[in-house]
Amino acid sequence: MIETRNLTKRYGSKTVVDNLSVQIQPGVVTGFLGPNGAGKSTTMRMLLGLERPTSGTALIDGVPYRTLKRPLTTVGALLDAGWVHPKRSARDHLRWVAASNRIDTARVDEILEIVGLREAARRKAGEFSLGMRQRLGLATAMLGDPQHYILDEPVNGLDPEGIHWIRQVMRRLADQGKTVLVSSHLLSEMSQTADNLIVIAQGRLLADTTVEAFVAAQGAGKIRVRARRLDELAAALRHRGAEVIVRDSAQDRCLAVTGLSIEEVADVAGDYGVLELGQERVSLEDAFIEMTRDGVEYAGSVGRK
Repeated sequence: MIETRNLTKRYGSKTVVDNLSVQIQPGVVTGFLGPNGAGKSTTMRMLLGLERPTSGTALIDGVPYRTLKRPLTTVGALLDAGWVHPKRSARDHLRWVAASNRIDTARVDEILEIVGLREAARRKAGEFSLGMRQRLGLATAMLGDPQHYILDEPVNGLDPEGIHWIRQVMRRLADQGKTVLVSSHLLSEMSQTADNLIVIAQGRLLADTTVEAFVAAQGAGKIRVRARRLDELAAALRHRGAEVIVRDSAQDRCLAVTGLSIEEVADVAGDYGVLELGQERVSLEDAFIEMTRDGVEYAGSVGRK
């Protein structure tokens, strides 16, 4: 199990991770989500002993990473696919990593086949595309056949086939009873891959639950309305005691209404040229944006012509 207990990291007066306590269970894919600057990468680095916590603990199977004797046989990590020496071939890189953790070098060719780099085994890493470097990074993580995986943006740079492949890899690892913690900004991909979610913003835990429960909680009770006189309808619904959010995008303009039943909303909306009325069905992206709205460090707006 991967675990943090009251994990905190400060840089001067800035708190990046704030009293974070989570348990990442084996046998499932756990998505690690948060806006830019939320503290995800810092948390992963503390789990891997690359950053020292200000307070609290980060544990792998109950012990700090730095105490592991052969760490790659316990934890496989992909944080930065670009760290490989550019003059070293893929095979030589993996052989060097295998030797450092007393892993049988026969595993090198096996893992190159698994990640689809067998034909590129003798090419220098500096010649690799971003997607190929990601595959080599995943090969490094899988080399010691560890029980736990910590993967930061593993689909970055991959084409659709590669994304589909890595989704299958993560699913297979979880089905083998391994622990898989993966961060990604591709929420549509996480909705297809993750079983559980840990969501943080400004270093603090917002949610630790299943994907289904997370989406259901954010969409619970919301009613979606489109109407010709939308702003007037919003004012009328607020007058009736509803909480109304105006969702304004280039593709759509609608209201998300809570606090009234769908029948009560319909009673009001009929006077304002209603075009659409129904219970909201939210995506993981919608639910994530709704929950983390106040935790976004830099927020922009989309103007209307």
